Amino acid sequence: MKRRTFTVEKPSRVEAVLRGALALARDEVFALVERGAVYVDGRRAKDAAARVAGGAKVMVVLEESGEAVTVPSPRAAPLVVLYEDADVLAVDKPPGVTAQPTPGKVGDSLVDLATVYLRKQAGLVHRLDRETSGVTVFGKNPRATSALAAAFREGRAKKEYLAVTGSGVPASGVIELPLSKDPSRPGRWRASDKANGITAETHFTRLSDDGAVAVVALFPQTGRTHQLRAHLAGIGYPIVGDRLYGGAEGPRCLLHAHCLEIDDLSIEAPVPPEIARFLT
Repeated sequence: MKRRTFTVEKPSRVEAVLRGALALARDEVFALVERGAVYVDGRRAKDAAARVAGGAKVMVVLEESGEAVTVPSPRAAPLVVLYEDADVLAVDKPPGVTAQPTPGKVGDSLVDLATVYLRKQAGLVHRLDRETSGVTVFGKNPRATSALAAAFREGRAKKEYLAVTGSGVPASGVIELPLSKDPSRPGRWRASDKANGITAETHFTRLSDDGAVAVVALFPQTGRTHQLRAHLAGIGYPIVGDRLYGGAEGPRCLLHAHCLEIDDLSIEAPVPPEIARFLT
């Protein structure tokens, strides 16, 4: 990732600072701020007209360098098996693959790939969003599928996710903001104690912070739709690449299901390179 870092000599506005330091046009500056690529003293700048104090440290993320991080197509992504026994199949879901078939598109989902691998119907018991990667388990027979589903329903499935956010996330904490559908944007959930939402609880620990982005470990205590994405956005630190929730520009929504424990079974998916690069 190509970055430019410099110190502001005298008080000015974000727009003027970037135009002077980077020789950019006004619309280019506003585009950088809008996509979340500008940070002042480690915090993302949200307004190009905001004042910047003298001595402030400004960092601008200009572009990706080296090999491009791309989301693989489902057909090109082989099924990566993390664990298998007589009852359970655990795989590392790649980003860009839906958990189950969508209307008008059948055959490319993770459950389709698992079914082909098993040569019989794979029992889907939980789902990751399309751009989320990581541990996904399937039942290999009806009894195992029911038992796995019960473990998730009863809270015996312990999950750890990794996410990349903006810099400045607290060292640790608990987010208990209720979730409700956002009436202003279909498909999005809002995390707010001002709405009549459903209970949700997420514990988190910061793992690294380089002044531009941070990596956090997330431990959801409930399993609500978009819980982690909405909770992080609700406290002001949306996930990088999560356009729906206002995250800074990234190769994808940088959320990864890293570990899953169900009773005595523990499964871990390797940290993908687009997230591992930020772990310091």
